[in-house]
Amino acid sequence: MTKLETRNSKLAKPSPINAQPVRDFTDLNAWKLGRELRKTVCGITRRFPTEERHGLSDQLRRAALSVTANVAEGFGRFSYRENVQFCRHARGSAFELRDHLTSALDAAYISSQESKEIDAAAQRVIQVLNGYIRATQKRELNTRQTG
Repeated sequence: MTKLETRNSKLAKPSPINAQPVRDFTDLNAWKLGRELRKTVCGITRRFPTEERHGLSDQLRRAALSVTANVAEGFGRFSYRENVQFCRHARGSAFELRDHLTSALDAAYISSQESKEIDAAAQRVIQVLNGYIRATQKRELNTRQTG
């Protein structure tokens, strides 16, 4: 099985080197990309049949919402470890969303092209979360070594 979310992926351009300092969770690229993913998912689920309003549509929306909510909650936690744990939950929600996309595609609620585009966006969120988790773990290690 091939791993889709690789470090050298060409799904999106890397962040600029002169990035602004992070003062709030809304400054995090993982949160920003998750927000765009959430808006896309909410847009497509509006077209789902009404009988799916409390089924697949709701599951897709909840998974997308969970990505940004967990990034935000982790950012607000006291320790690096808690932050990492919430980011792992966000990553899990992005994978859950990818699975729900296959269900939506199989039910013909979305086109193959829409599925590919949203899946690529979810994979990009996962990539960025992986990088953020690694960086946060590094900060924790540096804090322990200097503290």
